[in-house]
Amino acid sequence: MNREQALEIVKEQLTDHRYQHTIGVMNSAIELAERFGADVKKAEMAAIFHDYAKFHPKEEMKACIIAKDMPSDLLEYNSELWHAPVGAYLVETKVGITDREILEAIRYHTSGRANMSLLEKVVYLADYIEPGRHFPGVEEVRELAQRDLDEALIQAVKNSILFLMKKNQSVYPLTLTMYNDLVMNRKG
Repeated sequence: MNREQALEIVKEQLTDHRYQHTIGVMNSAIELAERFGADVKKAEMAAIFHDYAKFHPKEEMKACIIAKDMPSDLLEYNSELWHAPVGAYLVETKVGITDREILEAIRYHTSGRANMSLLEKVVYLADYIEPGRHFPGVEEVRELAQRDLDEALIQAVKNSILFLMKKNQSVYPLTLTMYNDLVMNRKG
């Protein structure tokens, strides 16, 4: 599947605003993949499809999580997390993309996890720093992403955790393990 075909498929699932976000994530993922040595074509595809299920009805996503034996603890946390694993499932079953690396990058683009692959890191960070994002701390992460992928990721996930904490919202455990893993590996 080429870029144009993928974008055509995903455009039908998204609002215009979210489609523009997806274009930004795609371009950022390509740039990060080139800079840090990830597979550019896989980064492009994962980025295009990362929000495939974003506007799926919550009840359908909940039913999919239960029916497909996805981690049930997802249902205890913010429903904003659901579109990533459900999206990976739908991209595989409805779109026909079976590449495990691409699907895992889609699955973990919101929560992160320990031992992320290079492709997962690229897509997670591209989603965070794409040019349409404007919030406190994003410029610092963009600057870090120019030279150090893991440092940029540490700052991005730290910002996300602090944002949730300031709003008295729970933090999904995989996000905490992502942070700990990055920091511990950084210290060697």
